[in-house]
Amino acid sequence: MGHPHGEDLLRDPSPLRDWARQVLGALVRRGAEFGAAEDAVQEALLEATLRWPEIGTPREPAAWLTTIAKRKLLDAQRADAARRQREKAIAAQPEPGPAEQSDDTLLLLFLCCHPSLSPTLAVPLTLRAVGGLTTREIATAYLLPEGTIAQRISRAKKQIAE
Repeated sequence: MGHPHGEDLLRDPSPLRDWARQVLGALVRRGAEFGAAEDAVQEALLEATLRWPEIGTPREPAAWLTTIAKRKLLDAQRADAARRQREKAIAAQPEPGPAEQSDDTLLLLFLCCHPSLSPTLAVPLTLRAVGGLTTREIATAYLLPEGTIAQRISRAKKQIAE
């Protein structure tokens, strides 16, 4: 009559067990490592239980499961190879040396108070870079529009760069 439908397989999984043995044997016979092949078969079975109730049991269930299991095995091998490659790349990187632990606040303060900057530009830039205030907070303190303060900070940065 044919193969059981997807819903029937959920009630009586014995045909799945038979097909799983066939697929596992085929993968191992083709050189797959037993544990990896077993994992791939389990993933193929899971996919079958999810998809077959919707699409129906394929004409050749063992072949369908073998195809899916081979794909799952290949995906796992590729993921493992990529992981090993990443691990090698990380291992090849030199050990990090001692990190310089310095506080750059003084450097920022000197830059913000550069002699070429007028106080109108230097103070908002200092409040922003050293004080950590937002442009809006500085504008509120100055009782000026936010755009005005943003322009001053922008001009100050440009002057320092020049």
